Amino acid sequence: MRRFAFVIGAALPLSLGFAAQAEDVVIRIEAKRGTEAAAATARNWGAEFPDVVTFPLADGWVGIALGPMPREEAAARLEQLKQQRKVPGDSFLAAAEGRELTRIGDAAPAEPPADPQATTPGGNASTFPQAQPAAAGDEPVPGDLAGEAATPTADAGTLAEPEPAPEQFFLRLESTTDRARAEELLAKWRETLPEAGLWTLPGGRLAIGFGPMDRATGTAWLQAFRDAGAVPKDAFLAPGEEMGEIAIIGKVPDLGAPPAPDAAPVPMPPLEEIQRALRWAGHYDGGIDGKDGPKTRAAIAEEIVRLRASPDTATAMAELIRRREAWRAEMGLAELRDAHTGLMLPAPMEKLQFDRAERALSIYGPKDGSGAALILFSQPGDQQEMLDLAGLVTALGWVPAPERKVERGSVTLDGRNQTHIGHAEGRVVDGRVQGFVLIWPISDPEDQHRLAAEISDNLARFAPGATEAGPEAPAIAPAIAQD
Repeated sequence: MRRFAFVIGAALPLSLGFAAQAEDVVIRIEAKRGTEAAAATARNWGAEFPDVVTFPLADGWVGIALGPMPREEAAARLEQLKQQRKVPGDSFLAAAEGRELTRIGDAAPAEPPADPQATTPGGNASTFPQAQPAAAGDEPVPGDLAGEAATPTADAGTLAEPEPAPEQFFLRLESTTDRARAEELLAKWRETLPEAGLWTLPGGRLAIGFGPMDRATGTAWLQAFRDAGAVPKDAFLAPGEEMGEIAIIGKVPDLGAPPAPDAAPVPMPPLEEIQRALRWAGHYDGGIDGKDGPKTRAAIAEEIVRLRASPDTATAMAELIRRREAWRAEMGLAELRDAHTGLMLPAPMEKLQFDRAERALSIYGPKDGSGAALILFSQPGDQQEMLDLAGLVTALGWVPAPERKVERGSVTLDGRNQTHIGHAEGRVVDGRVQGFVLIWPISDPEDQHRLAAEISDNLARFAPGATEAGPEAPAIAPAIAQD
């Protein structure tokens, strides 16, 4: 039976430069290709937030963000905005330093109305307030809540008939006769649908509802929510007049409209690209195989509900892929071809610089104090050599106090400490052990998870390693047996 000892020489330790320091960041909420599209989108965001900025990215993309502000403040604000669904679910923090930030100065934050629902057109007096007809002698009622304000016709002695308000619908989620139970149910529903409200139905029963929306939008999203298991099977679409009186007011949900009936269908993106985008978003842990299996279908349904871009699968997945591409441009991902190991992969090379190669290892350290590092490894071996390399990674502290997932032909390590997150993957491929270690600052867990997924899904061999022409010393040398 072979025995192995770790060879940990003085040359192997890696200085990561994790210095605790104040850092201003921005909250990245969106990216658009082209300055005109970005400016229009930024102005829309500026109507809600006073600190919208834009900045150039690679390949003609423009980032849209909030800030800058201290990281701790930004992290708390981002969490709150996500819970309130005021920013996209895949928004993240990005460093402000070194960016050419342009403030959106021609848009001020909108003043909230006294009644949170007062800006919602349509509905009825018992659901979302609607202006009543003006009494004799009163001034005409301005604004959307009156439907169409009365305007003079060619005959000055008559007024045009106001157009009826569009009919509004609500998703009825659950109901009960007990008020305390109803409030418990509402609190639970708001964990996934924070806009939900509570209504007292005409018969006195209390119902959890979600809306308002038009019939087409409600029908499409009810099906999308059902497909994702986000609402009960017996949830249904109810007209506003059947909802009774508001007991606890909710918010108007921001839901993407379904495709128009006469619109050309959006082509479905390749399934492999969908799987990569789903994994990037953190909602898929299956293989990137282009197969329409149950894991893929479940992840697609869940992502449609989370993203809320459209209830149409093709449209929603195209938007998710677009967001991933914008993030890749933001991170400066480039294809790294490492001649020492013969491995190629996407890597954030703006944050990394080559350090050295030793035995089966190729080491990239932090660039400009980024706190990031990447170690690639490749050597002949099988399951045992793979486990020995995993032990070396742990011993050097690259993945601190790791959780290990070991299977035949693969191993995964995940761990963190006060300064960094470590993730390592090793695989046995064609008689070789190959893989990577990604080290990332503890302050940026979202990007760490996404980068690890990108590297794992795209790691491949493009050539023999530099040491394969001759005898190769293993990263872990066998111990000398004692008599």
